[in-house]
Amino acid sequence: MGPSARDAAAAVARALGGSVFVEDPHAFRILGTCLGDMRVETDLRYVHPQRHPGLGLRLDRRAAAWLGAVVSPFVPRELVTAPLPIDRLPELDDLVDVLRAAGAHGRGAVLLDSLGLHFNIDPPRLDAATVAAFLKAFLIMSERLRQETARGSKRLAHVLPPEFPQDYVRQVLAPDYWPDLPDLTADYLAANPTRDRALDLLPLLAYLDDDRVRSVLPREKIGARPAFHYRLPQVHLSDLEWSIMPDWHRWLMVERLASDTDRLCAIGKAMAA
Repeated sequence: MGPSARDAAAAVARALGGSVFVEDPHAFRILGTCLGDMRVETDLRYVHPQRHPGLGLRLDRRAAAWLGAVVSPFVPRELVTAPLPIDRLPELDDLVDVLRAAGAHGRGAVLLDSLGLHFNIDPPRLDAATVAAFLKAFLIMSERLRQETARGSKRLAHVLPPEFPQDYVRQVLAPDYWPDLPDLTADYLAANPTRDRALDLLPLLAYLDDDRVRSVLPREKIGARPAFHYRLPQVHLSDLEWSIMPDWHRWLMVERLASDTDRLCAIGKAMAA
């Protein structure tokens, strides 16, 4: 929250180098920074009609620009980086400082939504067993991750993505649940026909089997990509002590558990008992 997309993009370019290119009045690309290409935009599809031709309400450019200006006090700006190697993640805290200096603020929740910190993480492999192992590990760790992310605040807990359905959790954590990709995808779509999950598998499943995912969710906004979309963490720009790294380290707990098949099965058996 705070600076416009234009002002935020200009601040990033001044600090990290690169050139700003206008996509529309509320979306800007910053090319050639020391952290790779980035973009900053108002996080509302209706103000970027050229990118979303399938929207039910399609505004012309002038109306979209007007709407973006009207909602600016209430709708966050989103900053998206290019893919980064893990050892460069700490440098994003310098980018946080740049945004703060430009007037950016926020404490995890805005109205009924949240200021999210989303990680798109390359899986070590793209087979069904790997996806299932990460999903099992995440479901086992979910309660701890949610508690630590909410920081003990009921208000922040309220805006976290909804939990996975309990019947689905029991199904996935069963020790013998190691489906092939079609069955894993079908089970996920049946229980979770939504992007609103803390670990959103729709982009990865669409990358692996786009036809199956689109047949169930033809109008859902899904950017197919070979990545786990981890969208539980929140952004706390107004907290000067906040860093992205603790949330990354929490994700690493999931990765470590996912690599231990015996432990996954033992925990799943105990939770099903």
